[in-house]
Amino acid sequence: MVDGLTHRISGLDTTIDRMSRFPEKMQKRVATKAARKGANILRDAARKRARAIDDPSTNTSIAKNIVSQNASKLGRENGGVAMRVGVLGGARSYADTRANRRSGKAGQTYAVDGSSTNPGGDTWYWRLLEFGTEHMRPRPIFRPAMIESQQLVFSTIASEFSQQLNQLELDN
Repeated sequence: MVDGLTHRISGLDTTIDRMSRFPEKMQKRVATKAARKGANILRDAARKRARAIDDPSTNTSIAKNIVSQNASKLGRENGGVAMRVGVLGGARSYADTRANRRSGKAGQTYAVDGSSTNPGGDTWYWRLLEFGTEHMRPRPIFRPAMIESQQLVFSTIASEFSQQLNQLELDN
């Protein structure tokens, strides 16, 4: 997801036809593996950008806290697989409870304190760098990382899909 938009890969009609021959569990395994490889490319690009702005004189490191994770809830809601790349100790979503729905908070995110137990320490301030403040211009990590690695991410996902399907077809 970039700036609130979910990117979808088009032109995979043959791949989808090939996948439909296999049980849903195998399809999900192939899709998850391909999505993870793509997310890891974005994660690595973001880590590289974060290393450039991390302060070496401190014990904290934004780069060490950047991870790729399975976004299982988002994947289930859309009937597929979803991955997310972010900073450990980042934002959380308000639960879908009656009180939160009444106040209009359900589904919205809120900032949480970081944790010194994360690999890179407490890097709560990453948001200030990413989006800037009224006193500081932004020094974005994720948006430029996505722009510069987008083509590689999508081609890696497509290539991994193809490899996994070739292997499944050989095995069956």
